[in-house]
Amino acid sequence: MSRSINFIKGFIIPIAGGLLIAILIRTFLFSLVKVDGYSMEPNLHNNERILLLKTAAIKRNSVIVFNANGVDGTTTFTNDKPTYYVKRVIAIPGDTVKYSKNGTLYINGKKQSQSYITKAQRVNETLGTTGLLGKGFTLSSIGEHENWPTTYYKVPNNKYFVMGDNRLKSNDGRFWGLVPKSKVTGVAKAFLWNPHHRLINNYK
Repeated sequence: MSRSINFIKGFIIPIAGGLLIAILIRTFLFSLVKVDGYSMEPNLHNNERILLLKTAAIKRNSVIVFNANGVDGTTTFTNDKPTYYVKRVIAIPGDTVKYSKNGTLYINGKKQSQSYITKAQRVNETLGTTGLLGKGFTLSSIGEHENWPTTYYKVPNNKYFVMGDNRLKSNDGRFWGLVPKSKVTGVAKAFLWNPHHRLINNYK
């Protein structure tokens, strides 16, 4: 009897405790996820494994993962299974957005560098896919042009404006609007062996 108790105390309980801790960490703190698609190239690649921090603060230029069901109005989802997108946060609550015809991004009137993508991506690939090449956009103008469900002057509370880094191949906020905070599952972090990890993890 004592051997059974010692076995339970010395083997079963530590394993069960470790499993419980692992489940709690995965549920509430972080997990590994896989990039599906090409919308964040060249900074993140299709099938690349990334770390998802579930409680990290969302800031401008954070790369986030969110459930696109009910957000992406241009795509028809055939069931209730979540479909996750990986995109970069361009604007946070309270921000105004102006994207000029020459590919310059202004947030609250302040120029942003966008050095994480090329000049061609900033101009032709950002504006050409929306039919706004040579025009540029604001939140309200692109909302009207792309028939968002709601148009905005600035980003409201608990919402984010996002774009993919590979803007020629990215189905993002330019086409369907803003991401509710409730749909965000976490902030993505690339591993150090990704040569572009600083553009994902620490870009300001």
